[in-house]
Amino acid sequence: MRRLRSVRALATAAVTTVAAAGMAVTGAGSAQAATPLPAHVFAPYFESWTGESPAAMAAESGAKHLTMAFLQTASPGSCTPYWNGDTGLPIAPASFGADIRTIQAAGGDVIPSFGGYTADTTGTEIADSCTDVGQIAAAYEKVITTYDVSRLDMDIEVDALDNAAGIDRRNKAIKLVQEWAAAEGRPLEISYTLPTTTDGLAAGGLAVLRNAVSNGTRVDVVNIMTFDYYDNAAHDMADDTETAAQGLHDQLARLHPDKTSTQLWGMIGVTEMPGVDDFGPAETFTLADATQVYDWAVAKGIDTLSFWALQRDNGGCPGGPAADHCSGIQQNTWDFTHIFSPFTSGTTTPGDDFSVTATPASGSVAAGSSATTTVRTAVTSGDAQQVGLTVSGAPAGVTASLSPTSVTAGGSSTLTLTTTRAAASGTYRISVTGRGASGSHTATYTLTVTGGAGNQCASAPWATATVYTGGQQVSHKGHTWKAKWWTTGEEPGTTGQWGVWQDLGTC
Repeated sequence: MRRLRSVRALATAAVTTVAAAGMAVTGAGSAQAATPLPAHVFAPYFESWTGESPAAMAAESGAKHLTMAFLQTASPGSCTPYWNGDTGLPIAPASFGADIRTIQAAGGDVIPSFGGYTADTTGTEIADSCTDVGQIAAAYEKVITTYDVSRLDMDIEVDALDNAAGIDRRNKAIKLVQEWAAAEGRPLEISYTLPTTTDGLAAGGLAVLRNAVSNGTRVDVVNIMTFDYYDNAAHDMADDTETAAQGLHDQLARLHPDKTSTQLWGMIGVTEMPGVDDFGPAETFTLADATQVYDWAVAKGIDTLSFWALQRDNGGCPGGPAADHCSGIQQNTWDFTHIFSPFTSGTTTPGDDFSVTATPASGSVAAGSSATTTVRTAVTSGDAQQVGLTVSGAPAGVTASLSPTSVTAGGSSTLTLTTTRAAASGTYRISVTGRGASGSHTATYTLTVTGGAGNQCASAPWATATVYTGGQQVSHKGHTWKAKWWTTGEEPGTTGQWGVWQDLGTC
């Protein structure tokens, strides 16, 4: 998977306390009571370089299992892996250990993932970087014993697929680790995450698995990335997932002729990319696609359902391109997670649920005039339910009303925003919340008021050439913003949810 925000590792290092700056990679470590993953597990990727807490995000989203991305060396030629290649985040309890223990105590677990797009293109994927099979195996064992996990993931793509020596070293090292785990009585699974065509693995991915077979290395799960096809073809992303997985099933059948069809489906994982992927709108995975894939995955009995990445599961940038902090489509926060989460049991049908969106999602109005938008609800799983609608966030001088204030999921309402001359010029986020028996969801409408005579913000206006340090506040477009760290030239409102500016609300 693509790691778009590698610079965030610097911010993560600044806020994460670690006990040591490095790690001596050894094969030592006592066997602990690692818990095997469920036979069918939903484990979305978590971008570990953002500075966020995986335990907090797991609890908030409801995703009990996470795939932690990524582990890589700090430079080519090294045999020491770090989280994101950041030497401030060694493989040690001080690096995510407390979060992982919290997730495990809540009945979940994490899957540490080696590699990823950045590592695979810079020679820092550990088996590409390190030429000593024993040291590679020792690094894998260190991760297993430090975090007491029962699965490791190998995300191998782009340049790493062409490194035949690295492929062979990796599989030989995995074989050593599997022998160690068996001797220690420790449960251990290995998954390979690989790019795919719509008809199955391309030659490079298939070569990885063939090499594993030749080395006697057991691959428990082959997880295909069903996005970023880059083939300039028309795509139905859900249908393409099914054909890609069927192609993989048939390829695995030739590699493992002793396995039944059911066992082969049980070796397959699928990772989606919510919303717009890196290729663009032609490859857009929708909520309807997610529901179709969920039903198909349950019926086939595949092993793993995932997506890249948990931080994208929100509608913070509707109509935008692929981003690592939002999906680019209209959705509620955690919509994709809520659809996929029941897969962990392997038998549960998602309960009744709905979504709320505003179309258009933004508008501009001169003070004294009105703006309207359509608030749409939709059934995302199960049956339709009654949804009550409320609105909040309207500033002084702006009156918000909904008609009607209650709909059956699938119905719509009109939000009217009436401004007076006394409204202050600025940009405001108006929230429309739908509440039903299954819970609540919120859509946001961004209203820009021009020509208003109301009170202005108390903080000094943001200036592009000014240097700001952490904690300083500015006003910009009717909002107060607080800098999280040193910055200059970055406009408030453009840096995203995880950027330098924190939106403190309207003023």
